[in-house]
Amino acid sequence: MATTYDEVATVTELDDFDGLTARYQRELMAHCYRMSGSVHEAEDLVQETFLRAWKASATFQGRSSVRTWLYRIATNVCLTNLEGKPRRPLPAGLGTSDQMAGDALEENHEIAWLEPVPDAAVVVAERDTLRLAFVAALQHLPARQRAVLILRDVLRWSAAETADALDTSVAAVNSALQRAHAQLGERGLTADTVVEDLDQRQQALLDRYLQAFWVKDIDTIVGLLKADATWDMPPFTNWYRGSTTIGELIGTKCPGGHHDMPMIRTVANGQPAFGLYMRTADGDFEPFHLQVLHLEGDLVRHVTAFFEPRLFVTFGLPDRLPADWAPPAVATAPAAPTG
Repeated sequence: MATTYDEVATVTELDDFDGLTARYQRELMAHCYRMSGSVHEAEDLVQETFLRAWKASATFQGRSSVRTWLYRIATNVCLTNLEGKPRRPLPAGLGTSDQMAGDALEENHEIAWLEPVPDAAVVVAERDTLRLAFVAALQHLPARQRAVLILRDVLRWSAAETADALDTSVAAVNSALQRAHAQLGERGLTADTVVEDLDQRQQALLDRYLQAFWVKDIDTIVGLLKADATWDMPPFTNWYRGSTTIGELIGTKCPGGHHDMPMIRTVANGQPAFGLYMRTADGDFEPFHLQVLHLEGDLVRHVTAFFEPRLFVTFGLPDRLPADWAPPAVATAPAAPTG
C-alpha cells in the first residue's frame, strides 16, 4: 500500500524531535498554564509531555495528528499533576470581603497562588483565554471540568475528540462542559470575551501611570483608576476596592517615595504589565513586585501586584537597576474630541 503524504509528514515530525519541540513548545506552554495556573509548573509539565511523547513515539499509530496527540498527552500530564492539589486563587477569590487601606497586611506563603505568564513564553493568538481573570476563573473548576472546557472552548475540539482524549463518554463531556459554563457564567467570564489592542489613549495612560509611581503622585494614580477599581497583591491575602482606598494603600503602605519606584513595561497574559523596583539602602533598585493591569476604556479597572521576585527573571526583566536609572520622557495623552 502506498504511503500517504500525512503519514510521511508524521514520520518526519517524530524523527525530528528537536524541531517538534520547537514547533509546539509555546502553544503547549499556554495549555499547561491554563490547566495549572502556574508558569513554573507549566514549564515542568511541558517538559514531561515531550519526555512521554519521545518515549511513546515508536508506538504512535497516526490515528490523529501529532499536534492532537501531544495535546492529549499534555492534558493527561496536567490532570495527574493536579490530583490532590488545591486550586490556585488570587486574593479576591478566597471569598473574603475587600478591606480598608489601614488594615494590617496579612501574608500567606502556604497558599499556592495563581501566577502570571509572560507573552513571550506562550502563543497568544487567543489571548482572551490567557487573561489573568479568565485563568483565575478556570481555577475554580474541578480539574476534569477545566480540561473539558479548555479542549472544547479554547482548542475547539469536538465532544468526541475530547471524550477520546479523556477516556470518557461524549455524554460525560457535554455534561462537564455545561457545568463549567454555569460556573464561569456566574463570574461573567467566557472564552469568547475579547480584549482589544491598546489604543493611543491607553498607551498614554500607561505612560502616565509609570510616571505617577516614579514621582509617587497619589492623586494622579487615583485619577487613572476607575472609581470602583480593585487591587490585590499575592501573597498578601488582603484585597481592596475603590480608587480612593487604593490610593491610600499606596500612599501609606508602600515604602517608596519620590524617585524610589521605577517601573519597566512588559506584557503578561496578553495584558499590560510593569516590573516595579524599589530603591535600596545602597541607592540602586531591586525587584519589588510585578503588576498586571486590566484596562477598561482609558482607565485601570484592576491591578494584581505579584510580590514574587523570581517572576522578574521569568519575564526577562533586570535583576537590579543602577542608582542613576530614570524612566524615559512620557508622552501626553491626545486631546479628547470636541463637539
